[in-house]
Amino acid sequence: MNGMHVPVLDLTRLDDPATLRALDCACREWGFFQVTAHGIDERLLRDLLDAAHRLFALPAADKQRIARSADNPWGFFDRELTKNTRDWKQIFDFGPPDGARQRPQWPAELPGFELAVRRYYAACAALAARLIDAIGVNLGMAPGQLRPAFGALQTSFVRLNYYPPCPEPARPEGVHTPEHGYLGVNHHTDSGALTLLLQDEQPGLEVFRDGRWYLVEPLAGALVVNIGDVVQVWSNDRYPAALHRVLANTSRPRYSAPFFYCPAYATDYAPLQSTVDAAHPPRYRAINWGEFRSRRAAGDYTDLGEEVQLADYTL
Repeated sequence: MNGMHVPVLDLTRLDDPATLRALDCACREWGFFQVTAHGIDERLLRDLLDAAHRLFALPAADKQRIARSADNPWGFFDRELTKNTRDWKQIFDFGPPDGARQRPQWPAELPGFELAVRRYYAACAALAARLIDAIGVNLGMAPGQLRPAFGALQTSFVRLNYYPPCPEPARPEGVHTPEHGYLGVNHHTDSGALTLLLQDEQPGLEVFRDGRWYLVEPLAGALVVNIGDVVQVWSNDRYPAALHRVLANTSRPRYSAPFFYCPAYATDYAPLQSTVDAAHPPRYRAINWGEFRSRRAAGDYTDLGEEVQLADYTL
């Protein structure tokens, strides 16, 4: 490491010009930042991490009773792929119901678990909406102009991550999947608009910038925020979605909880008019979120061809 760190933003006054400038700089230069004074109660965050500890400590048979399937993405899973490569992790996903098949599943053995997850979801959704307002203003939009994509039909979801101790951790240089051993999560960008992440005190998250990997040091009480593919498209590449990965280690488990802020399936997104001019023509054709999400999910759940990327939609 050379002493450079992911920016830390105080959100006490998110609409303050100085805060907006710092946010713009973080989005342009890193695509990753940490936020303090974010307004989510620390007890709520502690309850969420406690819920994750309790869930992943259950016997395997109890977790498999709430396993997700090809039809229902909500529940427990321990065979996820990133870049068509197996990750060293277990996960639990919760998101909105969608028809008879896509419905949340809850561990009957854990009282209070569902409430902790739902409270975290609601708090993160409110914070993500504030951040997307500020990002829209920085991109030349009126306040609130991007919110209609994230109404009652938004497809945002919470994930609980558990990274068990790994007998063969890998740390490949550059943007590569390991030839031997495992990463907790292989390198990727997030497909949605924004990701808010609660991580415990065990380091492991890395972001790729200027040809090297930087550790995102855990900061007590802070949340990590990163730009996703939707905002990269809206910004016409002004705000790139940063590549990131998670390291595994031999001795200590790690827990984290990302909230993926995602639009409604019917949403079509393309470079905003405010980001396009003669010097900066649009770099992407319009993308339908439902189509993009389903193609990405197929590659995550099982090895159904190459994982879809934004490059498939460039002009």
